[in-house]
Amino acid sequence: MSESASALLVLLCLLQAKHMFADYFLQTRIMLDGRETYVHFGRFLHAGVHAAGSLLAFALVGTPFAFIIPVILIEWAVHFHIDWLKGRYTATQKLTPADAAFWRAAGVDQALHQLTYVVMIWAWLVYQTN
Repeated sequence: MSESASALLVLLCLLQAKHMFADYFLQTRIMLDGRETYVHFGRFLHAGVHAAGSLLAFALVGTPFAFIIPVILIEWAVHFHIDWLKGRYTATQKLTPADAAFWRAAGVDQALHQLTYVVMIWAWLVYQTN
């Protein structure tokens, strides 16, 4: 396997581990409550945890900060808005974990985050080859 393919797989695994910890282990009550509100300090923090984790993941595979900084700022904004849309939708529909639509919304939310990582890795591959 080529060195770049190995690095790609390592980066993918690092982003997956980061996502698991940021979304499931490191969220606090302030990050979870009131997510339907657009200006929400907890969501700012939560998206920041994701950006910090991605910074670490990219740094661990030797990516220059000239690439990392703009990518994580974009990730922060995208993550913030994906979570806000899910929070707004589940709140306006009064959905709870007992509702199937809640889990569909959660699934779409997670799929959009995973697609964000696909785009980030694509950008990293393009950057690496130029």
